[in-house]
Parts: sequence; structure tokens; C-alpha cells
Amino acid sequence: MSAARLRIYLWGPALICSYECTFCESCGRTMDYVCPNCGGELVARPRRLEES
Repeated sequence: MSAARLRIYLWGPALICSYECTFCESCGRTMDYVCPNCGGELVARPRRLEES
């Protein structure tokens, strides 16, 4: 499965830049933790609680 087809779940791990561009961890690692849209740093996104 290609990285473009991976799903990023609301409660799952992901990386985010200051403009809220969001990427899976695998893609972020491939991009050396630099957002391709703004050039900003990709950091761990805060997790949301699962809805019950």
C-alpha cells in the first residue's frame, strides 16, 4: 500500500506543522520532518480521545 493511501485516524499518531498540515509518521520520516507545503517543522500531533 502506498503512503498516500494510509489513513490517519483522529486518535492515532500523526505529525503536524504550524499550519496544521497533517502527515502519517512514515511520510514525515521520509520528508525528514519538514512540511513540503510550508517548510515548517513536523512535530507529533496531540491525540484526541476516542469517541465513545
